[in-house]
Amino acid sequence: MKDFKRDGEINQLLQEGTVIPAHPLVLNERMKLDEDRQRRLTRYYLACGVGGVAVGVHTTQFEIRKPEVNLLGTVLRLAAEEIDNAGLNRPLLKIAGICGPTSQALKEAELALKYNYHFGLVSLGGLKDHSDTALIAHIEQVSKIIHVFGFYLQPAVGGRILSYEFWRDFAELPNVHAIKVSAFNRYQTED
Repeated sequence: MKDFKRDGEINQLLQEGTVIPAHPLVLNERMKLDEDRQRRLTRYYLACGVGGVAVGVHTTQFEIRKPEVNLLGTVLRLAAEEIDNAGLNRPLLKIAGICGPTSQALKEAELALKYNYHFGLVSLGGLKDHSDTALIAHIEQVSKIIHVFGFYLQPAVGGRILSYEFWRDFAELPNVHAIKVSAFNRYQTED
């Protein structure tokens, strides 16, 4: 796991706030990954001056994890290679999407670390039957491998309502650094 006490620029960038687009999946006319254009899209984001990229998150989150598709590692690697080869003279946040049951999430966290991602954006989608306590335990296990960006998927887009106690306990986890909220319902976002 990266130590943000030693990498102050990454922590400072995160705390100040920056633009972090979700990195879409680039497909060709046969609906297969177009690696060249995928790389170009990463370079485009870098040229635009983004503060980070979120790879394998909602725009490409679910299908690429299916065994018959098996593209999560590839898209994480392609983006990481382009970022690492860009020769940037500024910090850039690398965020990898992480989802699924704990066993899957832990494997995805390890994969993200393999490609030197700073954070795992942990989605709780698909864990609707878990109690708040079980969700906290899930996130805590992931946070032992990689620093965590929480992701709140509201009911308007297939998520669920999470209690105040959940968010309090979540925010107190030592390796949680941020929460991404999809504000489809302004009042739930404020809650």
